[in-house]
Amino acid sequence: MKLFELADPQKNLLPYDGEVNYYGTVLQNPQSYYERLMEEVAWQNDQTLIFGRLITTKRMVAWYGDEALEYTYSGMKKVASPWNTTLLELKRIVEHLTHETFNSCLLNLYHDGNEGMGWHSDAEKDLKENGTIASLSLGAERKFSFRHKQSKERIDLTLENGSLLLMRGTTQKYWLHQLPKSKKITRGRINLTFRTIVF
Repeated sequence: MKLFELADPQKNLLPYDGEVNYYGTVLQNPQSYYERLMEEVAWQNDQTLIFGRLITTKRMVAWYGDEALEYTYSGMKKVASPWNTTLLELKRIVEHLTHETFNSCLLNLYHDGNEGMGWHSDAEKDLKENGTIASLSLGAERKFSFRHKQSKERIDLTLENGSLLLMRGTTQKYWLHQLPKSKKITRGRINLTFRTIVF
């Protein structure tokens, strides 16, 4: 189901147990940012440990942040690269809009709709408990879904090019989210998730 006609950042898109706010498109020229990040970011294929096996994904990732930050997810330790000019510019825009501050950004590059992300929650021990995660989308529009861990209630929405989504409070504790695959999508997408690492 589509949850909105016009984006309202004050509206909570979740019915209970968390808070998700969708700002709609917040960037004037998202394509320019997409092209800059494609060139400037040190993209690498993501690696995860699943039942002791090292799996390399087609999806590419990068992690940037304040000096000396480390982050462990999917059993792999990551060390943050220092912020570049484009990421700092986007970070300032997101912090201005959300009145939040962030010390790191995890970037995901999906080359087309054949690449996605299964059901998960961002609840790694290094993340600030109940901290806000700001998700900025560049490139192809993609469906994004939430599913409650107990009730299984599901919420679907479309993330537009240049749009901002905020996940706050207990969202990660009670809800899973996913980026489903779609063979209809032939364009790439970059997703930036600004977050706070506790160290």
